[in-house]
Amino acid sequence: MPQSLSQLYVHVVFSTKNREKCLHDDMRNELHSYIGGIIHRLNGVLLAAGSVEDHIHLFVSHPRTCAPAELVKQIKSASSSWLKSKGPQWTKFYWQSGYGIFSISPSHQDALRAYINNQREHHRVTTFQEEYRKLLEKNGVAYDEKYVWD
Repeated sequence: MPQSLSQLYVHVVFSTKNREKCLHDDMRNELHSYIGGIIHRLNGVLLAAGSVEDHIHLFVSHPRTCAPAELVKQIKSASSSWLKSKGPQWTKFYWQSGYGIFSISPSHQDALRAYINNQREHHRVTTFQEEYRKLLEKNGVAYDEKYVWD
């Protein structure tokens, strides 16, 4: 077969270092757009982004030529550097060292978009830690609680 084709959808989740509440409304849209540019540069597509003060969810059409770990590394590294350039209040900004990345069936795209778009309401009653544990369990990911948080 002379042509390489793929259709991989992923849900990426990660938090700020120590879940600091620093992702404020006034910069959220610009951050999401910047991350969309990073993903586009890697030949992927950001299909939806949603964040609250301490974490972000990304729905991505995964690039065919980029490993999942490299995709997340590029997103976190470039967006962290970009945020640090936005002013002195960002000089100590860091993302957590880990992340979650989960495959998404094409038939679940609409549900994931709705979930991501409803983050503000969702987190009125659920913490990031509770949400992340549920995502890990729902996706059958084995984890050790003592190594999940930083």
